[in-house]
Amino acid sequence: MIKKYFYIILFGAFLFSVNTYSQDSKNSTTRTQELTIEGLTIYPNPTNTGKINISSKLSLEKKVEIFDVLGKKVFETITTTKEINISTLNPGVYIVKIREAEASATRKLIIN
Repeated sequence: MIKKYFYIILFGAFLFSVNTYSQDSKNSTTRTQELTIEGLTIYPNPTNTGKINISSKLSLEKKVEIFDVLGKKVFETITTTKEINISTLNPGVYIVKIREAEASATRKLIIN
């Protein structure tokens, strides 16, 4: 009877250690593959002017997507300039996702 408990505990410990290892390896590869945009700034934030400026160190073409707090895409554009007209958006809190070359970044935007 004691042998059965010993094997059950040993088998459970083995399964737990394999599960923990697999979760750690997934997270570490995801972190190394993500590239962030160097020197990214979004201003003014919060804004009430209907325009925002997005700049980065490289100043390459950027794909800008804006999502509401429910995750619905409410705005999308590709730009090479700094200034973006967001006057069509209602006041609230938004998530801005920016892609530049292979790098991407996500920021919060508040419109008053």
